[in-house]
Amino acid sequence: MEQKQEILEEYKHLYEKAATEGEAVVRLIEIIKILRKECPWDREQTHESLRKCMIEEAYEAVEAINNDDVDNLEEELGDVLLQVIFHSRLAEEENKFNFVTVVNRECEKMLRRHPHVFLKETIKTIDKVIEKWENVKRNEKGITDCKSRLENVPRALPALMRSCKVQAKAAEVGFDWDDVKCAFHKIREETEELKEVYDRDDKDGITEELGDLLFSVVNVARFLKVDPEEALNLTSDKFIRRFSFIEDTARARKVSLEDMSLKEMDKLWDMAKMLEKKPNAD
Repeated sequence: MEQKQEILEEYKHLYEKAATEGEAVVRLIEIIKILRKECPWDREQTHESLRKCMIEEAYEAVEAINNDDVDNLEEELGDVLLQVIFHSRLAEEENKFNFVTVVNRECEKMLRRHPHVFLKETIKTIDKVIEKWENVKRNEKGITDCKSRLENVPRALPALMRSCKVQAKAAEVGFDWDDVKCAFHKIREETEELKEVYDRDDKDGITEELGDLLFSVVNVARFLKVDPEEALNLTSDKFIRRFSFIEDTARARKVSLEDMSLKEMDKLWDMAKMLEKKPNAD
């Protein structure tokens, strides 16, 4: 039988679930403070070392939303909150800021950017709300020209998302194609330029031209009002689904993928495509 672990007297109160929002936050903050002193791993962490964790936790929360998994979303939001409190604690130890100043700063931002709610200012449409938000944001950050707007798009964003935002901000001042036909033409142009540098075996040129081609594809997505990140994820899911069919079929035939020819795998791929398009029988 597994031996039951004894809880240290000084930490017993931490095992009691909080009853209010305030108590819940205080409980987690206290746990982080203790971990920073007592846990070898937590003691070694820095803002830089935790960067990957922040990104991963945010994506896992989004994945829970996409899967409509409420139970998992509850857990992942806790992990995101943990990152916020952890970074706040690191800053507090360096006498830079703390969790209270982080929350107060966010509260003040929400008050400033919603004058139609908290001040006597009337805004009746969502478009006007967004326009007001962007205007206040630009004033806060001292953004006075388009170059600053583009540079203000975080480089840490996924590349497809960042390029879409950069294009949209340039379009706000009229730097944009007249219609999607021009954007389609640009894809063809960039494809030819990529092929040219490939034929010359220009490795640096290949990287640049491939980037230009991807940027052009994002432009078409923007015109068609399609999220390029979501579109590519859907295609990746489709690829996994069809490849799984190939692997499952090969396993049923007692054949390993390594022993199959590309032609044989392509045939199964086409079969998977056909089955996906086949309507379900009533």
